[in-house]
Amino acid sequence: MRLRALHCAHPRKLRTHMYTPRWFTGALRSLLILTLFLSAKAFSGALMPVFPDPKTGSVLIEITDWQQEMLMVVSLEQALGSNDIGLDRAQNADPRWVYFRKVGNRVLLVQKNARFVADSSDADEAQAARDAFAESILWSGVLSEGSANRLDISSLLQMDWHGIAARLQQTNQGGYSVDASRSVALPEAAQAFPDNSEFAALLTFRGAGEGAFVQQIAADPQLLTIKQRVSFIRLPDAGFTPLPYHPASGGFSIGRVDFASAIEAPLERRFQPRFRLEKLDPGAARSKVRKPIVFYLDRGTPEPIRSALLEGANWWRAAFEAAGYIDAYRAEIAPPGMNMSDVRFNTITWTHRATRGWSYGGGVLDPRTGEIIKGFVNLGSQRVRQDLLIAESLLAPYAPGADPELLAQAKAMALARLRQLAAHEVGHALGFAHNFAASRSATGSVLDYPHPQLSLSDKQVSLSKAYDVGVGDWDKFVVAHAYSAFAPAQAEAKRAALRQQIRAQGYQYVSDADARSLGSAHCAGALWDLPEQPLPALQKLLDVRALALSRFAAGALPPDRDVGDAERRLVPLYLLHRYQTEAVARLLGGSFYDYGLISDATPPPRAVAAAEQQQALQALARLLDESTLTLPESVLAVLKPPSNDYSRSVEHFATRMAPEFDPLSAAGSATALVAQFAFAPARLNRLALQHARDAKQPSAEDVFDRLLADFWRAKSTDLLPQTRNWVLLDAVLLSLNSGELHQAVAASWRARLAGLAGDLERVEAPQSQEAAAYIRRYLADPSSVSLRPLPVIPPGAPI
Repeated sequence: MRLRALHCAHPRKLRTHMYTPRWFTGALRSLLILTLFLSAKAFSGALMPVFPDPKTGSVLIEITDWQQEMLMVVSLEQALGSNDIGLDRAQNADPRWVYFRKVGNRVLLVQKNARFVADSSDADEAQAARDAFAESILWSGVLSEGSANRLDISSLLQMDWHGIAARLQQTNQGGYSVDASRSVALPEAAQAFPDNSEFAALLTFRGAGEGAFVQQIAADPQLLTIKQRVSFIRLPDAGFTPLPYHPASGGFSIGRVDFASAIEAPLERRFQPRFRLEKLDPGAARSKVRKPIVFYLDRGTPEPIRSALLEGANWWRAAFEAAGYIDAYRAEIAPPGMNMSDVRFNTITWTHRATRGWSYGGGVLDPRTGEIIKGFVNLGSQRVRQDLLIAESLLAPYAPGADPELLAQAKAMALARLRQLAAHEVGHALGFAHNFAASRSATGSVLDYPHPQLSLSDKQVSLSKAYDVGVGDWDKFVVAHAYSAFAPAQAEAKRAALRQQIRAQGYQYVSDADARSLGSAHCAGALWDLPEQPLPALQKLLDVRALALSRFAAGALPPDRDVGDAERRLVPLYLLHRYQTEAVARLLGGSFYDYGLISDATPPPRAVAAAEQQQALQALARLLDESTLTLPESVLAVLKPPSNDYSRSVEHFATRMAPEFDPLSAAGSATALVAQFAFAPARLNRLALQHARDAKQPSAEDVFDRLLADFWRAKSTDLLPQTRNWVLLDAVLLSLNSGELHQAVAASWRARLAGLAGDLERVEAPQSQEAAAYIRRYLADPSSVSLRPLPVIPPGAPI
């Protein structure tokens, strides 16, 4: 998931699927769905009748109820195709809670302030809260001449509601603005239904076109044309019960400040997003439902990817079955003609971009209750190629005489990853957050980031069981906790029992806020780590890496690729240990703690055992050994410059020996990988405190000595270890210069630096003398030294 964890939601009256009897064939069901796509213009009972005029290119609507509050949802039907910019096909913006207000012959589109309310039956109390915080007038129009309720909204549709220009600016693509002369509302796209009205426009953004990303993807980078969809949706009707958010639920939350809260209660109220799921027999332990949750897979998805994604997305059926729901959830291929931006349907979009990038799941929420209106998933189409590349690098299936089964195993691994990915992102669209600690438990969770599981036997790497199949116990827990139909009087006790049960099974819960920082504390919250204990798993990966590197030259390279492709394929193999390195680094200064409420009486944070922390420090030092950083001569022999019309990219290691491969820069990147975690200020501060409380724990000074001073004092004359030493010194100075170390820790490290400088001054070697002088200058006046950034580490995730 950049884990883009979006919240999700679904208005009850937008539901288009009832329970489908077994005799109801797929063809007939598709026909029923397709009737919802037919153009529906003005008719009585529509949320807002529409009157498109193809001759003038205008779109008119009729306001039948001036008190009607709606959600305005904007999405992209056609987008940019750049992972780096992040504007994808079928991407939804946050919904706006709006209404139309008439003032004379003027009409204002007003956005209500959903963050601050007084949820009270007292009209004056509710009004006081509304008056205290600003609303926003988004647009104004004029009623058609002679009409009391009809107006032209063409100019509304041509506004940049999705924030496209702002996104281009944020990603350093330059200033863009809507070019009115090249932008039009699309009358033929206007449709009216009982619970939603749909519109679209072509927006052309004009700018300098000098950004690297727009130059990479656009037909003309100065003129970017995007199709924007605007939907007005009836708010869900009564009957949905908001679920109070519990921090240990494994779900997302949506919050607002409610000034009608009792004075002893918190002002902020949080709910967990979920779909409305109603049993046909509320009293039964197991029952069919009034309307299943259905996700539709993009018809543009090719085979065998299509079947893999459908299989993975349907894993959630088991979790809903376990929670007492029969046929309550399914994923199926979208019927012909379905628009993936249609707000009435939950969708899984196969998202093409110019480069590989993240997938994400989320959706649209009713801001009042957290009810899910539309779940959506965007799956990056190039990720599967990276998984296949990694598998081929590990298995070496192109070696002379290689077993053909190895290539089949590589392809099977990539498809297995897609099944897990589909389940993962659908989980977000169902309302569930990441759990990066699940990999430490038996059955795990599809909501973790999984590393391919490897085995090593008879001098051969195997990926035959690279990924688990099906949802895990944690996934069944989050569905039961969010969706179980408990009687109101028993609901909290029942959910508390579920939380206690999953903890008793050994599951911990660590989500994004405690997992993505370089200095994160929770030792179980690592991304992409193996489902084993961190230290033996690291050694396993290093053993696999050594074997795969020894076979890389002969068997990892498809014969139909440019010779320069070898280096790109080397990157994920040379850095195969990158994620397990973080898992081991988290043991250093690491701790355990739990999410919960005060009433849960969770224990205080517990430090990782001293012996394990000491082992982690030694393991990080071994990753910096020359033997780990040095590539075999057989690998260096196949690392050739790109051929004519091919070029290096961010997927390659940086080089200061252009156009050739630079083994020193590669070693620098591998060194920076360790240093960025080990020298993170938050980790060093925790180490100092833990050591002060327990002298057996490693100290910040121990980290300095083992990961910097010991290497410099070894007096190596080879280029590669010298490169490593300089990177480590740069990392130490950057940490000191961050201003984030406690003064006592910083003072201790400065004293250690002075001692190291003194030792190096006594060594008659240019590297030692230069390093000593550099340290002395920094200690005398940090501002006089221009600190070097750490070497760039080529992107690893997403895998």
